[in-house]
Amino acid sequence: MKSLICCLVSSVFALGLSVSGQVIRIGVVGPMTFIQGIHHWRGATLAADEINAAGGITVGGTTYTIELVRVDSNEMQPGPDAVSAVERAITASKVDFLVGGFRTEAMLAMTEVAADYKKIFLIAGAADDGLLKGRVDKNYNRYKYLFRITPVRSTYLAQVSFILLRDVVETFRRELGISQPKIAIVAEQAAWANMIVTLVALQAGTPVDKGGFGGQHVGTWRPSALATSVAAELTAVERAGAHIVFTVFSGPVGVVFGRDWGRLQVPVAAVGINVEAQAQGWLDATGGFGAYTATAGIYATGVAVTEATLPFIEKFQAEFGELPLFTAGTYDALYILADAIRRAGSLQTDAVISALETTDYVSTLGRIVFDELHDPIWGPDYITGLGVQWQDGAPKAFWPREWQPDPAKLPDLVISTPGTVPYVIPPWVKDHWQGK
Repeated sequence: MKSLICCLVSSVFALGLSVSGQVIRIGVVGPMTFIQGIHHWRGATLAADEINAAGGITVGGTTYTIELVRVDSNEMQPGPDAVSAVERAITASKVDFLVGGFRTEAMLAMTEVAADYKKIFLIAGAADDGLLKGRVDKNYNRYKYLFRITPVRSTYLAQVSFILLRDVVETFRRELGISQPKIAIVAEQAAWANMIVTLVALQAGTPVDKGGFGGQHVGTWRPSALATSVAAELTAVERAGAHIVFTVFSGPVGVVFGRDWGRLQVPVAAVGINVEAQAQGWLDATGGFGAYTATAGIYATGVAVTEATLPFIEKFQAEFGELPLFTAGTYDALYILADAIRRAGSLQTDAVISALETTDYVSTLGRIVFDELHDPIWGPDYITGLGVQWQDGAPKAFWPREWQPDPAKLPDLVISTPGTVPYVIPPWVKDHWQGK
């Protein structure tokens, strides 16, 4: 009898399912008191409601509905909360799968817990290369449970932000006659930002014909992701004579930067990554001072990345009254998971992993196909992201617009996403540098 019970317990564990009837329990992990975690939850609830309303997920003649478990990781703050929250979700709440996650430092630990318990974790918020690189490829049997949905990994985020920076640099040359713009960097203290900061600093002064920006790097400043003022950093940026400030923010400091930059009328154009600037409430959050901020983004007003983008944005706005952040990619994560389960014809963990590895899914973000690291492929025909600038009170996309991904090999390939507009130098910045 004892061995029979052990056998039954082992079988349930191998399935990766809670003994909860015809329900698949999915833990939605995120900092739930911050907008990033709130959008994790909102994207997931929208997808779960749609999937359930459409009949759920049928496996082997049995239909399952999705039940979500809210997992507040509190990962904006250092400490053990994130790990404890994920472990409780698995052991007490009996979740079958995990989606979400945001801060790299916390995600490294949370995904170790997922690997310990052999739980598939679809990352929807953390970009650091090291979450998958050096883990899935070096120790596949332990880390095969990890997949990233959004954003693309930091290496690709760097490529996107470099393209946006180059666009702004070229606009300064063309409209203001500044041949070698001076570039400052202001980036939050966070692991995911380190590689991007290093690369921008190296490329700032590298000649254009050697792949750089042909400008000059005049300094780097690294405030806390939870800083309540960056006036000192912006004053230093102005004193350094910068024309452009490259930003790398994912936390609340992004709002603080937008407010202080616009309020002080610092004569530098802000471009880079600012997650808070992706939110529909950006202008209100910055007291109206965040206009003309430019950032890498996912969603923008009136821009259909795929046929799934605008219907999702419209549903999200109708339900929650705002534009989704990239962390609302939990919406796509649930659909991709449901698709994999159906194709696997099983809820057995390894079968679902095999199905996920052969995913080819047109999401709201772009076409998602995973590489050998379980990262979404970046580039034309896959996921590229957008360059978004706040113009006329709305987030408008200015990239991809007349983008040549590989002019040397494919000179005739030019990509312009419908609905994109030209980048605009902030008026006070243009007035300051005009004729100088």
